[in-house]
Amino acid sequence: MIPREPLPEWPLFGLTDDVRSTLRQARDAGSAVTLATLISVDGGGPRPAGTQMVFAPGVTAGYFSGGCVESDVADHAFACLADGEPRTLVYGEGSPWPDIQLLCGARIEIFLERVTPDDPALAELLAAHLDRRPVVWVSDGRARQCGPRIEPWPEVQIVRRHEPTPRLIVVGGDPTALAIAQLGAQSELETTLVRPKGPTTGPPIPGVAYSRAEPAEAFAAIGVDPWTAIAIATHDLETDRAALRAALPSQAGYVGLLGARRRIADRLAPLRLDGAPESAFAKLRAPIGLDIGGKAPWEVAVSVVGEIMALRYARESGSTSTSSPTAAAGAPASRRIKASEAAKTLTREES
Repeated sequence: MIPREPLPEWPLFGLTDDVRSTLRQARDAGSAVTLATLISVDGGGPRPAGTQMVFAPGVTAGYFSGGCVESDVADHAFACLADGEPRTLVYGEGSPWPDIQLLCGARIEIFLERVTPDDPALAELLAAHLDRRPVVWVSDGRARQCGPRIEPWPEVQIVRRHEPTPRLIVVGGDPTALAIAQLGAQSELETTLVRPKGPTTGPPIPGVAYSRAEPAEAFAAIGVDPWTAIAIATHDLETDRAALRAALPSQAGYVGLLGARRRIADRLAPLRLDGAPESAFAKLRAPIGLDIGGKAPWEVAVSVVGEIMALRYARESGSTSTSSPTAAAGAPASRRIKASEAAKTLTREES
């Protein structure tokens, strides 16, 4: 048995949702890991099927229940790390550990597999992560494959789709733009602040890249794809228009424009005169953000990041609403979702 440290009293490891960076760090250190995947949820647990955790000596990332099961999962994960045998853990109804209760009343199943640093599937997963390519991880616990299309075999336990890390480009440099960028980075969005001709030194915000280029040049250098959101928050009319000219025809899945509703039409009129098709304006959210009633920098940032996430989950659920996907779908309080099923779905005013 490989000894493990007790989990920290403050579970900051649970703030990591995308475990691919943790897998990369362990791979680069030459360490095998136990990859734990939530494969089934019955009764509306706190995390959806497909959620993952990673365990290795000195490494814990992700969370399943907010404290109900993580310590027990860690014990089994280190046993898996020691003997290499995959296992399925059940908590809730039918569990062999009735003393471990989920306060939400859910029943969850978690699949554990040991992944070695030289595993070809891991290499492909991490390469696709860098290249921003969607791939599917398919595993029976002993054999696994990763690629754009994998045909599952009878023993498969996991079919888990991995998409590129959501990317956020914020155009601007005032406190509101800084708040949007900082909250985006804290929310695991790959974030870049674009401030044309701005200071030579970037903002002192951890996890935020910086560009002084004009919007079109900056967007081309960063790379805009369907997993990219662009938030334009400059208070400068010409920069706003330059950013919109570059953003609207792009592949960006979200484009938002900060500004008072009464001024939006005037700001867009020159773009229409330039011949921009109406279809290009369909993705534009103006005024930017969910209408939460606040105008302070952090309030606007919450509304913007919230809108980006709401639209992402609405697309995944097949909804066109920015309301909660669960509310929009009218989901019942008790439902069963498997990771293989979840994988199929993964393909306001300024003053």
